[in-house]
Parts: sequence; C-alpha cells; structure tokens
Amino acid sequence: MKLSARNILPGKVVAVTKGTTTAHVKVELASGLTVFSSITNEAVDDLALKVGDSVSAVIKSSDVVIGK
Repeated sequence: MKLSARNILPGKVVAVTKGTTTAHVKVELASGLTVFSSITNEAVDDLALKVGDSVSAVIKSSDVVIGK
C-alpha cells in the first residue's frame, strides 16, 4: 500500500481500550515515547489489533498544535 503521508512511525501496540464505539490505541514508538490514536472498534477488529503487535502510526495533518 502506498500512502501520501510522510510521517510513518513504526512502533508496538502497548494498550487497546475499547469503549462503546471508539477504541483508544497506545503505540510505543521508542522507550518512553508513545502516541495515542482514537479509532473505531470496527477498525480494531478489522486489523485484529492486540498488545504486542507491530504497527505504524501514520500521521497526516495540516496542523500541529503545541501547548505549554
């Protein structure tokens, strides 16, 4: 699969928490560096996501918000 996104970060799933319709997936990119994604429960099932899986966090955004 080819993607237009250029921010493709390999990592491992460290947590999958399903809610009513949405799941939160925590991906560790490097020791102590994690990203979170909110995706549908259906997507979790379709991808058969589970803790320990190798995945890619693909980030495509027109805005990056910084707070302090």
